[in-house]
Amino acid sequence: MNKTTGCANLYYQPPTGLRMKYPCIVYSEGRIQNWHANDRVYIQHPFYTVTVIDADPDSKLKAAVSVLPKCAYDRQFVSDNLYHTVFTLYT
Repeated sequence: MNKTTGCANLYYQPPTGLRMKYPCIVYSEGRIQNWHANDRVYIQHPFYTVTVIDADPDSKLKAAVSVLPKCAYDRQFVSDNLYHTVFTLYT
């Protein structure tokens, strides 16, 4: 994702209290979808929650993430005067 979006501030499940540099991308594992066959898990597809955090509501970083393959827009909210745009990315 770093090469695709050009974002150097990329955090995977950052611990509470970590001072992040903005704009940034925060991502974490959201869920796993299992496909079953013959009473077993046949295929697993992990889903990731990807949040773009930026002071700019029309962030170029948000635009770069929104066009990634297998990426879907989820929601947007404002917290601490920063725009949080949330996407779901699946594999």
